[in-house]
Formats: sequence, structure tokens, C-alpha cells
Amino acid sequence: MIRNLSAWHIIVLVLVVLLLFGANRLPGLAKSVGQSMKIFKTEVKDLRDDDTRPDEPTEGTTPPKV
Repeated sequence: MIRNLSAWHIIVLVLVVLLLFGANRLPGLAKSVGQSMKIFKTEVKDLRDDDTRPDEPTEGTTPPKV
């Protein structure tokens, strides 16, 4: 899908975004999108770390009896 984008597509997309949001609101919009992406990436990283970390009992707890 992204491979089919030409320069004209990008120009039209930028113009539509400018018309919808206006030049004054674009910096704030870009900042909020950047912050959201940062939060999303850290959450995905935390989930991956949880999956790869072996299950270890925490201090003060006893492992379950089998």
C-alpha cells in the first residue's frame, strides 16, 4: 500500500491535512502524536519484556506447592 504512493499523493495528503487542521494546530497535533507513539512503544516493550522474563517468585512469597 505504501509502495504505491507517489509524490503527488503525498502533496495532496499534506494539503488535505493543512485544510483540515490548519497551520496553527499542526505543531500541537504533531507533539501529541509523538507523545502517543512514545507511550505506545514503551508499553509494547514492557509487554515483550514480560513475555521473555522467566517466572520468578518475588521476595517474601513461597512458590506454589505442586
